[in-house]
Amino acid sequence: MARSSLISLILGGGKGTRLFPLTQLRSKPAVPLAGKFRLIDIPISNCLNSGLEQIYLLTQFNSVSLHRHIRESYKFDRFGGGFVEILAAQQSQDEAEHDWYQGTADAVRKNLRYIEQHGVEHVLILSGDQLYRMNYAKMLATHKKNKADVTIGALPVTREQAKGFGIMTLNDGGRVTDFTEKPQTEEAIDAVRTDPAWMDARGIKSNGRDCLGSMGIYLFDRDVLVDLLKADDAEDFGKEVFPRAINSQHVQAHLFDGYWEDIGTIRSFYEANLQLAGQNPPFDFADAAAPIYTQSRYLPSSRIGGGKITGSLISDGCIIGENCTIENSVLGLRSYIGDGVTIRDSVVMGADFYQEAHHREGDFSVGRPPVGVGDGSTISHAIVDKNCRIGRNIDFVAPPAPAGAHHAPDADHDWGVLRDGILVLPKNTELPDGWSM
Repeated sequence: MARSSLISLILGGGKGTRLFPLTQLRSKPAVPLAGKFRLIDIPISNCLNSGLEQIYLLTQFNSVSLHRHIRESYKFDRFGGGFVEILAAQQSQDEAEHDWYQGTADAVRKNLRYIEQHGVEHVLILSGDQLYRMNYAKMLATHKKNKADVTIGALPVTREQAKGFGIMTLNDGGRVTDFTEKPQTEEAIDAVRTDPAWMDARGIKSNGRDCLGSMGIYLFDRDVLVDLLKADDAEDFGKEVFPRAINSQHVQAHLFDGYWEDIGTIRSFYEANLQLAGQNPPFDFADAAAPIYTQSRYLPSSRIGGGKITGSLISDGCIIGENCTIENSVLGLRSYIGDGVTIRDSVVMGADFYQEAHHREGDFSVGRPPVGVGDGSTISHAIVDKNCRIGRNIDFVAPPAPAGAHHAPDADHDWGVLRDGILVLPKNTELPDGWSM
């Protein structure tokens, strides 16, 4: 494969309302993950590990921190031709939408001049907010072997999961014959199910799964993509482009059965992070054959005063006091944890900077908590965004679920939100000593 024959387009996503308030001041792909990474590092690393080094990132909302991360993380040999280039349509949460990207297909259409460059033969379209590891070279091999015009990453899912996916129906050769976006009824799911024996025969253990969901990973012949997008004003690939393409083009499925998670909601973000902190994480960042890359920050080793830490991820540059208990949690870069602090089942994202000693003393002198978690405080079932100031002797603990419910009802507060039973403290929030909900 010539270096310039395939380009990758990573879609930066919309406003990320389901991840709010984590997306209040940043785009979805810029949300921190597993302590020291960001969501955007996943698709970029998959591209690099697949030998693909010509990557465009389409961004729109709150993209300043994402741009900074890309600029400081991904640098290439100037003679090698590799790049991660940002194609920005900058827009804040509150600005009008009519001049900006209206959907996945519309975003790509508005950047066709980069796709139509000389020498481009294939275009790989990816999402910027999913956690998985894939060798895209294998997908390209499937595409070429079947002489396909379009190839879609296909993941086996259960009938219940199928309600949140675009579901494909295939013929015996794996060609897509139908594409249904998020079927909701049993009758609709029956109409698009795949025989589990068909999956088993192709080395994919069905394990009770009888549907094939679109992973949001698309590989196009360049000319086919251009023609499809110029044919009309379709805004979305799943709802509009693919149903039409199936009738006029060879659309192929590429089967995948590794770990894959869409980090699109507070609950999915929270659960994915805690799974990564566990003893047997479903996704391993320490895979030497296909590492996940991120910014090199040159921070000091974390310092731990004493206590008990189990099933947790502790990122670079943390300072943890004495007699602390940290269980099943993630501590992000530069986290400052005081003495006697308890953190359970929580994600604490850390800080963008270190406070010097005299600044911390200055905060104490005016009754303001410094950045970090103060002595004697407890955090449980929570997400604490960057640069928060949590005072001393605070219980930031999710309320219990009422009888018959899985968790307490969602609520908005002046300090943050409760979503799916998880407390979320937005970036730069302050909770003074002794604060209570």
